[in-house]
Amino acid sequence: MAAEPTTPLRRQLAGEGTTRRPSALDAFLAARRRFLAGERVDMTALAAQLGVNRVTLYRWVGSREQLLVEVVWSLARRTLDQLEAEHRGEGRAVAILSEFLEATIAHPGMQRWLAEEGESAMRLLTRHETDFQPRLIAAVEALIDPGDPDRHEVAYALVRVIESYTYLDLITGETPDAGRARPIFARLLQS
Repeated sequence: MAAEPTTPLRRQLAGEGTTRRPSALDAFLAARRRFLAGERVDMTALAAQLGVNRVTLYRWVGSREQLLVEVVWSLARRTLDQLEAEHRGEGRAVAILSEFLEATIAHPGMQRWLAEEGESAMRLLTRHETDFQPRLIAAVEALIDPGDPDRHEVAYALVRVIESYTYLDLITGETPDAGRARPIFARLLQS
């Protein structure tokens, strides 16, 4: 005779009656799916999709802005990880940064967000207190030779170049073009 499932997980895996309640992680994943699809991350719609009220959703994620920062950071980190795995050897950092910028500019969710909420997006992703920029600086710093005494400052400058070219249309009215940043990355990374 088979033993009865004893834990909630085993009962859920066995398909027994208990339904799982949504969580903060479910909210994050649903928001990320919307962003990836180029849709607006609307808190009312997200709460309805999860079957919770807005108060619960805000308690889980803090604010819409905090949720968006986490969504965009998760996508940035995933892109950087993929690029780091693909590139080796000489010119690695320049290639990674150039392709990261290209992917950022081409991303449908980012394009929609910048087109509809550009000033807000730029503020959230370039201000230290939202924690996106410090994480990006740390990720870029990890690409730079550990023996470089100016490693942190170079990483900061590289991130500012990424930001400048991502928001080029908001800053100057010009079309964002990752190719224009590549020679700047190369100059900043010269020893």
